Amino acid sequence: FAPSAPPLPNPSPARGEGLETAARGYDADWQEAILAYNSAVLDKTSDYGSSLCTWHNSRELIGHTFARFALPMIWDIAELSILNEVGGGWLAQLDWVARYVEYGLQAVAHGTVKLSKQSAIAVGESSIDVIVTDPPYYDAIPYSDLMDFFYVWLRRTLQGLSPEIDAAFSEPLSPKWSHDQNDGELIDDASRFEGNKEASKRNYEEGMARAFKACHGALNTDGRLVIVFAHKHPDAWETLVGAIIKAGFVVDGSWPIQTEMGNRMRAQSSAALSSSVWLVCKKRDPMAKAGWDAAVLKEMQTSIIAKLRDFWDAGIRGPDFVWSATGPAMEAYSRYPAVKKASEPGQLMAVAEFLGHVRRIVVDFVVGRVLSQGRSEPTPGDHPLDDITTYYLLHRHDFGLKEAPAGACILYAVSCGISERELSGQFDLLAKSGGRAEIEDETDDEDEAAGGGDKFRLKAWNARKHRSLGLETASGRTIPLVDQVHKLMQLWVAGDVVKVNDYLDARGLRRSQVFAQLIQALIEQSRFDASAEECSILERLQNYLKSVGNMPQAMLALTGGTE
Repeated sequence: FAPSAPPLPNPSPARGEGLETAARGYDADWQEAILAYNSAVLDKTSDYGSSLCTWHNSRELIGHTFARFALPMIWDIAELSILNEVGGGWLAQLDWVARYVEYGLQAVAHGTVKLSKQSAIAVGESSIDVIVTDPPYYDAIPYSDLMDFFYVWLRRTLQGLSPEIDAAFSEPLSPKWSHDQNDGELIDDASRFEGNKEASKRNYEEGMARAFKACHGALNTDGRLVIVFAHKHPDAWETLVGAIIKAGFVVDGSWPIQTEMGNRMRAQSSAALSSSVWLVCKKRDPMAKAGWDAAVLKEMQTSIIAKLRDFWDAGIRGPDFVWSATGPAMEAYSRYPAVKKASEPGQLMAVAEFLGHVRRIVVDFVVGRVLSQGRSEPTPGDHPLDDITTYYLLHRHDFGLKEAPAGACILYAVSCGISERELSGQFDLLAKSGGRAEIEDETDDEDEAAGGGDKFRLKAWNARKHRSLGLETASGRTIPLVDQVHKLMQLWVAGDVVKVNDYLDARGLRRSQVFAQLIQALIEQSRFDASAEECSILERLQNYLKSVGNMPQAMLALTGGTE
């Protein structure tokens, strides 16, 4: 197992079998190492030997129990002998463990590693240069519940190997939250608080702040805290950012790094992040005073646009792009222990409000790129489109007319200042296409990715049958520009040139540059989606607008030959 390992001894056959046979001739350190690695092999093999395994649908091998972060109900299982040599067998898992050992030895070749089992809030006073953490992802993963599957095997196979290991596995199950000690596993799970969601959420937020505060105390003056985060729910990010600021840190730098496997179950046909956002934090000046909202927002806007261009050029898209901007934006906000509102004396700009500004800038950037075919983006604060049309373009650009997971739809809707319920109900823009009967506030990303969660798709122009589509209503709300395009397309297909001209003139669409840009963007998107009928109608409508110019009642044929 190690380059400097002694030659294996020639054990005497007189000694027994089992544990004694494994330990013949080895000193205590070697016994512990070999049995520990073999226990890891057994753990991995059990992952491929449960009654929840299925056959891999693209390769000749078995899938494992935890294809996602849950124990699913399945109808058909697959089983194989652990003695065979295909994936899932003992030899295959032995190979994986041996690969890690080889890598691990190289990683620590020039240093030593110390492992400790302790709470994150018990770091203690010291002089640490760097702390790197991948914190719990809010309500996304029930870590200790999943850990129990492996824990019970390790506890049985390693018992008696050493006093340290016996102490580590002294409890019958892996650590859970302890109300008595106010410490333990830190996730937002209402079942640990008798179903009280507010208490669970508050406990997670306070626990994150306590953990980061402990990191702050453990770092030296110039130390850095590096946080890896890949959750896509707005609440999770708001909690993370709030904890960083409360603990006394300033975000000093950030990078989106592609760390997630594209072939994992939760990434297939989902908006699960393929990139993790790495936040580098330094200690805030203890003498720093509160900032003012206008100045902080201006500083954020100035710095974030350059970063967005870099991220876009690097090919980052979808939810990854939205969250990648969070790090650079936080450099301006976290520089102050609090940000005051100039227009509201005594009030502070909350993390959620600040991140709302950030997300809107990102959305406008993306939509600007789509409208201009990648040539430009609007300046901060310039919103050329209404919120509904902005959402439509953002969704259409990333998912087309195919199914999209609810998590991404919620993120995009929140970024546009609306809700997915409004989009599917009031505006008749989204259609639910699978999953639970009702959207929950706390979306389970893993259920979505595996096909068990809600999914939405945009309604096609000819599927939007609401009689008030594109028309003024009693509420007097602004008519979304995308609704006006879809209404015109329906009038065009109906072949009534008078109604087409009346609709154009009543809303001043002939002279609207944004309207023309939107039609061109939809043409490009329909070509990408292979929506031939939609593309043809939009091109004819575009040519008609070009040919009639500003003549209000031009009478041209509505079908064919409009160029």
